Amino acid sequence: MESIKVFAPATVANVACGFDVLGFAVDSPGDEVVLKKTNSGKVVIKEITGDEGRLPKNPLSNTVSISIIQFLEKIGIEQGIEITLHKKMPLGSGLGSSAASTVAGVFAINELMGNPLSRSELLPFAMEGERLACGSAHADNVGPALMGGFVLIRSYDPLDVIKIPTPKELYATIIHPQIEVQTKDAREILRKQIPIKSAIIQWGNVGGLVAGLMLNDYGLIGRSLQDVIVEPIRSILIPGFDQVKQAAMQAGALGGSISGSGPSMFTLSKDRETAERVGRAMEVEFKKINIGNEVYVSKINENGPVVMG
Repeated sequence: MESIKVFAPATVANVACGFDVLGFAVDSPGDEVVLKKTNSGKVVIKEITGDEGRLPKNPLSNTVSISIIQFLEKIGIEQGIEITLHKKMPLGSGLGSSAASTVAGVFAINELMGNPLSRSELLPFAMEGERLACGSAHADNVGPALMGGFVLIRSYDPLDVIKIPTPKELYATIIHPQIEVQTKDAREILRKQIPIKSAIIQWGNVGGLVAGLMLNDYGLIGRSLQDVIVEPIRSILIPGFDQVKQAAMQAGALGGSISGSGPSMFTLSKDRETAERVGRAMEVEFKKINIGNEVYVSKINENGPVVMG
């Protein structure tokens, strides 16, 4: 195999109560990466589309290329690689944009080199891409993007990532308002200390959400999608947040919150019809305040990255 094209999905991180420890993958949007072997012995970025010229083409400054470089160093192969990155999702959206492209690149190079590493062994390389993108090597985007499905990051040291079974008819609705929130900015406004009362509520909700997913208990899932620590602060950065969330709940959503660091918002519903109705209701609220948006509805994506050619 001399070249490969891989798609990797967008992800919802935090999932309300699970700041930095929960995330799930969706069917769309996502990013595509094309890798081609060369005789140069170097990893280079040939082209980036869909980013309006904002992403660096220096291989040491781009999340896709740096992860591929580290992968090749790990397996001890000096192989020239030409990278083409197609950004099919907005930057700074809270949908794991950097994670999708990084995971696509790491998965692609592993396939191209004959799969020397397992998916779980690829995760640290993708996490290093996240460190480059936002200063923190968190796994709640790259974990589900790489492994598919709903994941829990139980521990970072040592790294322990668990895939959680989810109800087959669980649907996600994501709305991306056309504003931008930088991950670094969204992290800087968070409190460095939290009251023990809030921590106890949050722990209970994380446990409840995991149990609800595993038990197919939609009521428990809905009751557990509560964030008393991060959402009250970050929601200030999203115009109309309260009205949009209220409209989603009135339309039948189980619950929802901010996707990642925002500005995208997500909800979960127990069937496609409800998820689509929720999307329309959220869209109306953003239009009332003259904010354009895109709506995505999908099941939980259990596959993660896929080879397209």
